[in-house]
Amino acid sequence: MNEPLAERIRPKTLEDYISQQHLVGPQGALTNQIRNGVIPSLIFWGPPGTGKTTLANIIASESQRPFYTLSAISSGVKDVREVIEKAKQSGGLFTAKNPILFIDEIHRFSKSQQDSLLGAVEKGWVTLIGATTENPSFEVIPALLSRCQVYILNPFDKEDLEALLDRAMKTDKLLKDKKIDLQETEALLRLSGGDGRKLLNIFELIVNSENAKEVTITNELVLNKVQKNTVLYDKTGEQHYDIISAFIKSIRGSDPNAAVYWLARMIEGGEDVKFIARRMVILASEDIGNANPTALVLANTTFQAVTTVGYPEARIILSQCATYLASSPKSNASYAAINEAQQKVRLTGDLSVPLAIRNAPTKLMKDIGYGKGYQYAHDHENNFADFEFLPEEISGTAFYRPGNNPRENAMREFLKKRWKDKYGF
Repeated sequence: MNEPLAERIRPKTLEDYISQQHLVGPQGALTNQIRNGVIPSLIFWGPPGTGKTTLANIIASESQRPFYTLSAISSGVKDVREVIEKAKQSGGLFTAKNPILFIDEIHRFSKSQQDSLLGAVEKGWVTLIGATTENPSFEVIPALLSRCQVYILNPFDKEDLEALLDRAMKTDKLLKDKKIDLQETEALLRLSGGDGRKLLNIFELIVNSENAKEVTITNELVLNKVQKNTVLYDKTGEQHYDIISAFIKSIRGSDPNAAVYWLARMIEGGEDVKFIARRMVILASEDIGNANPTALVLANTTFQAVTTVGYPEARIILSQCATYLASSPKSNASYAAINEAQQKVRLTGDLSVPLAIRNAPTKLMKDIGYGKGYQYAHDHENNFADFEFLPEEISGTAFYRPGNNPRENAMREFLKKRWKDKYGF
């Protein structure tokens, strides 16, 4: 039984590795680390077919380290512990380079399985390299994530995919025997969705389906041979990102009809129910915010509900939330406020907290002025005291500017009565 084309031409060295120049190009974030063999524990995050497994193998080879691999789909805590024990025996006192443990689809590991890795990573028994198609901030436990550097791999672009096809035709032992005339590539590239493995699988299918020594590949031939000439929804490929983008932009644009259509595309494609709900939680704060605070409450309740219920009934809850969010007034004032505030912090550094609003739990702190002059708001009329809470250097700086909608207009009037012209409300 022949290996798939993608496996047959898998690159073995960094020089042969295609794409991800931001990581392994001349100025790549990982280039010098790989060359010097100083490899931290890593998590590669990116769509399928972008070279995560290949890069892990190359790192192990170039740094001359023992290499162990597990798949999160088929491995349990017992398997993890057995591999760690082997790794300890192959490393330890006999070599300065600890073994590499590669875990494919690490996001599928449960909390207990991820916990079982902590000790080995912490003590340096292994260098962990995890691969995931999901956001590690949500799918990897914080304790493990804090011990790893996260690197993002991008979908292959047009030049990368064409380079893969060129390599396949020139170097593969089975394809070299055929005369391949690659006249058109648009259909191949579109069907791949930036997934190098999928591209090579389709290419090999087309070549092998033409039972001849000479093959002329055109867009028409590709679309005729591949039964589905468009993928309705690929939850691990490019359409995963395109359709969630269309869904979010439809809600932001207050179009419930478009929102529920893109929602249906994701549901029919088998998208993770938590992924959809999580994005609506973010949107409820980023794009609706104080224009309708109930939106965040509903979105968070939706996340909890669909996690409990699951498909198929979760589709009803998702639809209710999506149409509600799309039909809500919009404001990104809170989102803009935190962006501006963080930018100000980066520019001004760690400005001192005014003495009056510092905590004073001890007599010494009180004696040196902590809390002196603070005015307790509830001791004043309307529970408000005109007081300075910002550092002196940025006094009067406005970050939050209420949006133009009924609820935030009311908030603006409330703040204007309190602060007069201080913040320009």
